[in-house]
Amino acid sequence: MTPKAIFEVCAFNIQSAIIAENAGAARVELCDNPVEGGTTPSYGAIKQTREKISILLYPIIRPRSGNYLYDEDEFEIIHQDILMCKELGCDGISVGVQKIDGEIDTDRLKQIVEWAHPMGVTCNRAFDATPDPFRALEDIISTGCERILTSGQQSGAPEAGAILSKLVQQAGNRIIIMPGAGIKSSNITQLMQECGAREFHGSARKATTNPMQFANPLVTDFGNVYIADEEEVRKIIACLQ
Repeated sequence: MTPKAIFEVCAFNIQSAIIAENAGAARVELCDNPVEGGTTPSYGAIKQTREKISILLYPIIRPRSGNYLYDEDEFEIIHQDILMCKELGCDGISVGVQKIDGEIDTDRLKQIVEWAHPMGVTCNRAFDATPDPFRALEDIISTGCERILTSGQQSGAPEAGAILSKLVQQAGNRIIIMPGAGIKSSNITQLMQECGAREFHGSARKATTNPMQFANPLVTDFGNVYIADEEEVRKIIACLQ
């Protein structure tokens, strides 16, 4: 059966990427630092993940959290990380760049698309931080990106069905609108009906239990390890059939 839509898993480690493929996901966006919204994973993480999964792999290229306004050194870091992804055989990247007024930096995004070729480029949720999403949509189309990951400028995509529908209609066949953030098996069917998108994005993540037999109760800055919930990913994909 041909799916009505496909699902991309935001994976914060290699284990989640493997789960994504096993559960039937079409693509993995590989990230580090889930608490900060995702930053560029390491060379080793990308290399090992590329060797372990056969589905499409799009690492996020984001040198730090905070915003998508980068200085010259940071932009060169982005350049070098794109070259790394090409070297390691990735299918594409997820990236975003803005100007100080919040608009998409089309000159830099065009440069990124050129650097990335022949890999594909997803403009990530930098789009959601722009002042006018409908203008930003046209700006991103002009740069040659193949899709936009967006929550419809809301905290979660399920709250933005109407806006996402307008974006899908405006985009037409020129670029893919991929709703993401807050997507669950319990809400994706309604969202798909509301917006008409054919690609969706989510992490379906859960915090894992610390397996260590000893833990110092006075040291609490280790954070959590998040992993994709395979059952939830399967449920989401089943909803898209």
